[in-house]
Amino acid sequence: MEKIKFKKMVAIEPTKLLPEWNERLKGYAEESTFYSDIPKNNEAIIERIGDADCVMLSFTSAIDQEVLDACPTIRYIGMCCSLYSPESANVDIRVAQKKGIVVTGIRDYGDEGVREYVISELVRLLQGRGEVMWKDEPMELTGVKVGLIGMGTVGSLVAEALHFFGADVSYYSRTRKSELEDRLSMDYYLLNDLVTHVDIVITALNKNVVLLKQEQFERMGEGKILMNLSIAPSHEIQALKQWLQLPNTFAFCDTAAGIGEEVIGLNNVFAGKHSAGLTSMAKVRLAQKVIQNIEAFLNEEGQA
Repeated sequence: MEKIKFKKMVAIEPTKLLPEWNERLKGYAEESTFYSDIPKNNEAIIERIGDADCVMLSFTSAIDQEVLDACPTIRYIGMCCSLYSPESANVDIRVAQKKGIVVTGIRDYGDEGVREYVISELVRLLQGRGEVMWKDEPMELTGVKVGLIGMGTVGSLVAEALHFFGADVSYYSRTRKSELEDRLSMDYYLLNDLVTHVDIVITALNKNVVLLKQEQFERMGEGKILMNLSIAPSHEIQALKQWLQLPNTFAFCDTAAGIGEEVIGLNNVFAGKHSAGLTSMAKVRLAQKVIQNIEAFLNEEGQA
């Protein structure tokens, strides 16, 4: 029996997958178009989608109600990026569901690289292996007070790594993680208490969740380190900018988009040029899960 395929698949922007995996994706459609640049606006997105029934995208563009209303042939939207909740997604999932469109996303594909990024950047700063050093003398992570905000998959992996290196790890999360608290000897604090207590604050939150505002930065004070692991700011930009004027403060993120363009260029801000979660290994895991999602959808269609 011939396998069911999409009539037309369009990737409206770079999928962030390796080329050979993009070629495999194209095999699930009778016709396919993969764009190599990011569309500038909804008009461009709508034009690219046209009469496609399958749309692929990464995290750099958005599909909102305007796009969904203008493209009635869409049956499936495959997000080649993380999907944790409708609120943090770059696709209007609730509107899509009302229209009978299936939206799938990925979880847990790039966390290992993020964990390595955290350890790498903190060791460089504490030991003075890079451009600057945190204190007057080189330091270890041993005994340093680190507070994690968010204890999902990334937060848990980072907590385990920091515990391995001897850091004094505590956390804030919407829900308590009793098993992790016991296993890692980790204390739970309310948000304001956490940022006051620790020397290094690491945010591992979903996109569009902003918890660090002026009050939290005032409680942090000088001599602290902030590291954001989200693909978007977990902080109010102006509050961060003001806090960075205090002595011996540092801010880190693996991408400029995650820290805020307004603070890029400051001597105490360190932003990477690419996501720590998009290693070649992560891209393979991402591609495998993207294809699993497509196959599951098409198999279900075939059985309907």
